Formats: sequence, C-alpha cells, structure tokens
Amino acid sequence: MSLTDVSSRPTLKSRLGRISKNTWVISIALIVYAALSTAILVHFQAVPRFRIDLSPLLNAGTAILVHVSAAVVTLLVGTVLMFAPKGFRLHRTLGWTWVIAMALTAGSSFFITMIFETHFSPIHALSAWTMIGLPMGIAAIRRKDVARHRKEMTGMFVGAMLVAGLFSLLPGRLMWDVFFAT
Repeated sequence: MSLTDVSSRPTLKSRLGRISKNTWVISIALIVYAALSTAILVHFQAVPRFRIDLSPLLNAGTAILVHVSAAVVTLLVGTVLMFAPKGFRLHRTLGWTWVIAMALTAGSSFFITMIFETHFSPIHALSAWTMIGLPMGIAAIRRKDVARHRKEMTGMFVGAMLVAGLFSLLPGRLMWDVFFAT
C-alpha cells in the first residue's frame, strides 16, 4: 500500500459514524436551544442576568413541585449511574431509584399544561416515550440483554432528562425564572 492510497483513509461517513447518536441529539438540541433562546431574548430585548430565586418554584402548583423534585433526583442519580462503573454494588438500587423517579417525572408532566394551557405540548411526547421505554429497559436487563438495557436507559436519560431539561430553561418558562432575571 502506498502513502497516496486513499482507500485506507477514513471516509467522512466512517468518521461521523464514530460520533454516538446521543452526541448528535445533544448537539442538535443545544443548537436549537441557542437559536430559540436568542430569538426570544432579542424579541423582548431582554438581557439575562444569572441569579437564583426559588420563589417562582415555591409558588407553583403541586404537580410542578413533584415534577421538579423527581427530575432533580433523576438527574442526580442518573449522572451517578452514567459515570460510575457499570455493575457496581449500588447500581441495581440506584437504578430502581432512577426508574421510580423517572416515572414520577414523566407521570407528573401530564398534569402540567402551562405551554398550551389546556392541551398537551410536544414535550409530553417525551413523557409518553419514557413511560413506554422504562418497562422496556427493565425487561431488557431481566433478559440479561445488557446492551439493549444500556441503550434504552441512556436514551431516556439523554432525551427525557438532558434535552427536555434544557428546554425547561427557555426564556419565559418557570425554570428560566428560577435561574435568570431579565
């Protein structure tokens, strides 16, 4: 093989294939979030200033308090599960904690209709997907299909926690009001 043999060079498709699906999802979500946030802030001529004010959250309804509390538990426990060695002693216990908190997060979202007042929003599709995906992830590990279990649970963590959590921070939404003043 010569130094100029291009057949041994990685193609663009093979290089892009090495980037995980979750990385693509997070990257696209960040771009969409940045565009939406910028458009909203420019439209209202607002300049955000970081500060923490829990009063909007504390004055929210019960469904929102349950939803946010469960989401925080899910995010914290999920982060530990994602970065700790798989199969460590507490993995199963923390896993069940994560599943219960995730189910509470998804289930409580159906009682929150702030975007369209009386109707579900597109975000509720993530909640429905989560309620279907949780039993599928549990069934996979019970069948000892570790790869499928990892795929299901990681997908839910990325989609339902990271992406949906990111969009809960759009300007004008409750979590934006908790963390930013405009």
